[in-house]
Amino acid sequence: MTTEPQSPALDSLEIAKLCVKTCEDTKAQDILLFDVRDRQAMVAEYYIVCSGTSMPHIRAIADHVKRTMVEAGLRPRGTDGEPESRWMVLDYGLVLVHILEPEMRNFYQLEELWDESKVLLRSSPTRPAPGFSGK
Repeated sequence: MTTEPQSPALDSLEIAKLCVKTCEDTKAQDILLFDVRDRQAMVAEYYIVCSGTSMPHIRAIADHVKRTMVEAGLRPRGTDGEPESRWMVLDYGLVLVHILEPEMRNFYQLEELWDESKVLLRSSPTRPAPGFSGK
């Protein structure tokens, strides 16, 4: 009996990087990846916050992330967000992806939960965080 080799499970940083790349591929804006592993009270190790230009764009980003992650062998533990909320959240256990309309992002200011030193990646190509490689 022959079995195919199984690919190793992705660790939380690899999951976060794959989510970021997928958000970039769908033209999400102002992507931030926060490394909050040292925060004992946090639910996740990595938080991704990005913006979509409209609810259809937000749904497209979320759908693409979900498809990409399923291809990698991962399904979200949960998803949340209604069209009227203008905000969607995908829960991959130790990685949470928040996709918001800019107005909602400005209102809730999720970025203010963590200081600048927690930013592992900023989508602006002129300001990447040191040491981050999307590969």
